[in-house]
Amino acid sequence: MVTKNKMLASFLIIGMQVLNVTAQTPAGIAVRNTDNTATNAFYVGNKAPLLKNHFIKLPVGSITPGGWLKNVLVLQKDGLTGNLGEISIWLSKDDNAWLNKDGKGKHGWEELPYWLKGYANIGYMLKDPKMLAETKFWIDAVLKNQRESGDFGPIIEKGKGKRDLWTNMPMLWCLQSYYEYSKDPKVIVLMTKYFKWQLTIPDELLLEDYWENSRGGDNIVSIYWLYNRTGDKFLLDLATKMDKNTANWRQSDNLPNWHNVNIAQCFREPGTYYLQSHNEQDLKASYNNQLLIRNIYGQVPGGMFGGDENSRKGYDDPRQAVETCGMVEQMTSDQMMLGITGDTYWAENCEDVAFNTFSAAFTPDYKALRYLTAPNMVISDAKNHNPGIDNSGPFLMMNPFSSRCCQHNHAAGWVYYAENTWMATPDNGIAATLYAESSVKVKVGSGVEVTLHQTTKYPFEDQVNIRINTPKVVNFPLYLRVPAWCKDAVVMVNDKPVKVAATEGYIKLTNLWKNGDQVTLKLPMAIEIREWKKNKNSVSVNYGPLTYSLKIAENYIMKDSKETAIGDSQWQQGADPKKWPSYEIHPTSAWNYGLVLDKLNPERSFTVVKKSWPKDGNPFTNGNAPIELKAKGKLIPEWKIDKFGLVDILPTSPISNSESETALTLVPMGGARLRISAFPVIK
Repeated sequence: MVTKNKMLASFLIIGMQVLNVTAQTPAGIAVRNTDNTATNAFYVGNKAPLLKNHFIKLPVGSITPGGWLKNVLVLQKDGLTGNLGEISIWLSKDDNAWLNKDGKGKHGWEELPYWLKGYANIGYMLKDPKMLAETKFWIDAVLKNQRESGDFGPIIEKGKGKRDLWTNMPMLWCLQSYYEYSKDPKVIVLMTKYFKWQLTIPDELLLEDYWENSRGGDNIVSIYWLYNRTGDKFLLDLATKMDKNTANWRQSDNLPNWHNVNIAQCFREPGTYYLQSHNEQDLKASYNNQLLIRNIYGQVPGGMFGGDENSRKGYDDPRQAVETCGMVEQMTSDQMMLGITGDTYWAENCEDVAFNTFSAAFTPDYKALRYLTAPNMVISDAKNHNPGIDNSGPFLMMNPFSSRCCQHNHAAGWVYYAENTWMATPDNGIAATLYAESSVKVKVGSGVEVTLHQTTKYPFEDQVNIRINTPKVVNFPLYLRVPAWCKDAVVMVNDKPVKVAATEGYIKLTNLWKNGDQVTLKLPMAIEIREWKKNKNSVSVNYGPLTYSLKIAENYIMKDSKETAIGDSQWQQGADPKKWPSYEIHPTSAWNYGLVLDKLNPERSFTVVKKSWPKDGNPFTNGNAPIELKAKGKLIPEWKIDKFGLVDILPTSPISNSESETALTLVPMGGARLRISAFPVIK
């Protein structure tokens, strides 16, 4: 059995630490991290006095997705993300506060920028004319409607004189992406005026409302983005002012609130400000927040924690769910923390959430989503499951008309993931940080623009191939992330092995690269059993980065989207629920099994079965899964649906049981909309 949590340990070793290698060549060494003392000559990094990141996010448009990742973005384009403008009342162009200079209108809060930050970036990445035109409509309106004071957007006050700034925080991110794509100087002008206006707000009126108070760190991210492009010193004063007035995310054994999205989005605030403060306790606070929530409510597979809507004492079973918004924000935070620290932990947590939890929050065609998803979830319906879950209402329903915040914010999850698959390094190199089929155009070495083409079916296969296209020979470092679960990574250049022993961190390949050079990385996967001692001694099963769930037969039952929507949902008058139906998902096979494991070698209890790649390119469904595990288990008759209509809490393992052994099939957790992923163990 494997139990591990090395986050705080990994914090202590952040920095450039070259691992001991028994056999190495000049072409490759194993390193714990990048050396961030250098300055990348081609991409915008942190200006002094901000500390330098270990990785630099490339401008929007640098990366082109392929394989299953492109397929997901196309499904989003053709599905709910790309067509939400005909459904959501908050995207209506009638009486929308985002379109009025006075900031007044019936519709106008977080929903529009929540959606736009994903929708726009998908458009940029896919180069889709319709999406680009729709994006330009909204961005132009924002740029045109800035007020003389410097403020912009909907004017929402939460108390006398207390202007709600949360509304604008996600829109700033939209503007940043648009600038990176277009280089439109009006973005810099707007943001500069806006931040000068923010600096005039008295502390007693600043970030006073619940949401903005929690999420001030997002505002700081935008301040630093602008500072790195203009060098205006007043921005550092504003960042300090924002940090001072943001909720206290530096408590050793508590959080300022326990809302799941706030936690996933805001735990990184001290780590962001660390870039300016240079106080390592700030960075440690972000690690501590991540550790704290997972120690109490995250003793479950899938990278997240129980928070449906809030994390509550006594509600820590794997049946507790998390919002789709929370998943998006956690993945985004992981990507930012990876850039700041270089710590591979954050890449692995991002993969865990993306591959094992986020993908299951949608119907396979991405035309509907649910508000809440849990590691153990055997029904997805329109019933009220409170107080089993914190929310009251149909929060487990796959419904395109519902979920309001998640209905819009879901759009950014996969495209932000794609934008962080490659990152520039301080030494004018490039790093493969999140593996997925893709191409990247990047300036490296002495300024030569090269294209790296990555072909892979990761995380379903263990090989990554990278082809380098360059107009001339160029020397630059290429970093390849080695996940902690991989014990014997192998790398070859032009079919010749590179002698490097990397167990965790990165393989750094330095070479005089020529056109057509090929790099092959093998990340051998093995069965790993994770034991959740704090959660009834249950176990989960991993093979590489994927966690596996019991294969449950799923019956999709179509419902009317208007009749099954959450109470605060609103839609446009012409929105057609027949075109955009909702679905309940019910099990048609038994789900209440415990695993029978070999006590001495539990990994031997599973057989890996590899299948053909799905013809439609979507591996995240039970029927399409290109890899399955075969196992043995026993039915646990007393483990049933409880009085709240949820899978009952886990029985304590090991369980004495006289039932007959049954052959079980396990499928990737991320393709299972109904799932048992934390299993009881049969004695």
